[in-house]
Amino acid sequence: MKTKNLIVSFLVLMIAWLLLNWTIDPVNIVIGAAISLFLSVVFCSNCDLFTSINLTPKAFAYTFMYLVVFIVELIKANIDVTKRVLSPSLPINPGIVKVKTKLKSKMARLILADSITLTPGTFTLQVEGDTFYIHWINVDNEDVEKVTEELVAKFEKYLEVLYD
Repeated sequence: MKTKNLIVSFLVLMIAWLLLNWTIDPVNIVIGAAISLFLSVVFCSNCDLFTSINLTPKAFAYTFMYLVVFIVELIKANIDVTKRVLSPSLPINPGIVKVKTKLKSKMARLILADSITLTPGTFTLQVEGDTFYIHWINVDNEDVEKVTEELVAKFEKYLEVLYD
């Protein structure tokens, strides 16, 4: 599994390098590859961060579907929060909700927590095992199953294929 961690961390760092530099100049690519390889060997030779990731064609397809779902949810949440800001008469009932996840991988839980936090109107406060505590702008229902369905389930089904 050590090789898988090195390869995945190298690819992530190399893609980040290319996106930040926004050029495909051969010298730039060689420098980026050298830096990415060095950082992968030094910092991820003993890590277990990427051991649970699935490197299958189905997982790659689900990655793109996850990104689409995340972008749609991000847009919907932005519109909702914008409406609440521009129209103070809309109800705001903030609160902390408890949500359960079925994800087992640490990386999948991390991505889920980050996805929830990046969506306006929600903020992941704490993760304890399979339980997330989330601050939500409008808590209509304290029912854990219903809140889980609204906040977590749409992301979970893609992350399960990618990581568990």
